[in-house]
Amino acid sequence: MAANWFSAPAPVARRVRGYFAPVNRAAQTPVLFDPAEQGGFSLDAPPAPWISLGWIQEFARKPGSKTSPVLAGIPAGTLEQVRETLQAQVSVQFLSWTKLTMALATGSQHMNLLAPASGAAPAADGAQAAAAVIPQSGSTASSILLAATDAAKFAPGSIIALDTDYTGQTGFVGTPISGAHVRQALTDVDYIRRVTFNVALVSQVNSTGLTLAEPLPGGTPAAGAKLQAVTGFVDREGGSFYQEWSALFVMQGSQGERIFFYYPRLQTMASAEEAAIPLSGKNQGGQARVLLKGQFLALPVTDPLDGEHVLCYRSFLPAANALV
Repeated sequence: MAANWFSAPAPVARRVRGYFAPVNRAAQTPVLFDPAEQGGFSLDAPPAPWISLGWIQEFARKPGSKTSPVLAGIPAGTLEQVRETLQAQVSVQFLSWTKLTMALATGSQHMNLLAPASGAAPAADGAQAAAAVIPQSGSTASSILLAATDAAKFAPGSIIALDTDYTGQTGFVGTPISGAHVRQALTDVDYIRRVTFNVALVSQVNSTGLTLAEPLPGGTPAAGAKLQAVTGFVDREGGSFYQEWSALFVMQGSQGERIFFYYPRLQTMASAEEAAIPLSGKNQGGQARVLLKGQFLALPVTDPLDGEHVLCYRSFLPAANALV
């Protein structure tokens, strides 16, 4: 029987999925995505270390690269073109507020609001924090073992941050994702836990410790790591630190084809911004859905294949039996 070949129309995609992974800031090493090996992954289970941000909307790419003609002859005519500058931008709207989407939608440090110590003086980015507790030996990324008195300080549904003490170091800090760049020594011993992305939701508490709803991004707690409760998140308008991530955007076509937009390096280029989308219907009372807006600048990488400078890789995996 002859194969059922068909001529594929332009892909029809309903929405866009977004995935981000942390760039190693100290080594300036992005996370690699190989569509030939990884392009068939389940959209609900991306390959590590990619983190799914679910569906996004208003995904837009804006090229900004410029070319210039090379002129020769009298009168001058265009002999060839050269690429004068490399630039590209990406903008999205996130459909949920999470630690990561807030960080991606702000221009600088994104911080955890650590639970305050009793009687601590108020501060805009969180008062002096309650004392951190030390996980016991045998803790894992999903189960934090604690003394009974320490476990009693937490409750199911609470959020925790787990990272090392700040000891006066400068440079990038935070495990496993750089949450800030310290230019001069600070005095807050909890600073790394304020900026860390190593956070998780507590699902259960018992006399031996905490069970987490999802594993900590940093894996098994490192030696010297400590634990504190988090009441929320805060970011600031201003600052000198730029968030930088590898990003992958996926369009799933109705025939099973996929379009990938892989940006090895994206830096947040705009300050915190929100979009208010009015809810339709007679009984909504003027309510609006508040969405986070992210705007990013693509930074170039050098492709080892041929030494070219690249901002984005666009890949297409055709549907099965589609003519090419």
